[in-house]
Amino acid sequence: MGFCFEESKRALIYEFMPNGSLEKFIYKENPLNANRQLGWEALYKIAVGIARGLEYLHRGCNTQILHFDIKPHNILLDENFCPKISDFGLAKICPREESVISMLGVRGTAGYIAPEVFCRNIGGVSHKSDVYSYGMMVLEMVGGRKNIDVSVDRVSEIYFPH
Repeated sequence: MGFCFEESKRALIYEFMPNGSLEKFIYKENPLNANRQLGWEALYKIAVGIARGLEYLHRGCNTQILHFDIKPHNILLDENFCPKISDFGLAKICPREESVISMLGVRGTAGYIAPEVFCRNIGGVSHKSDVYSYGMMVLEMVGGRKNIDVSVDRVSEIYFPH
């Protein structure tokens, strides 16, 4: 792992993850996933590994890192199905002693965004926003399907279907 910083170009270098993203293994309605279903024990280990990764980002670093885009696509799996959190493009770094932060805009993916991030008038944003996203992802892991239908006409129907 490392990084590259050359003029205005920047890149993070990750270790190779031969199993790709978690989303390839959890959705039952995808016919391409028929032979890729994981057992309950494997799903449990992956969920615990992700939780430990989030705990490290929130409490283990010198500065707190809020990811803001925890979802199956951003969880990469190594050859032993050990999960790694990836894609820190929306992440925000803040001092550990700062429990609530302010944001200018919505960050995240529909279906995983915590209510306080989506509707900023509900309250402050904290590491709990990542925990909400993690919970939505675990529901998808257990249920084997996406929690929302992004093909609807109105945004309100994503969260409140008929």
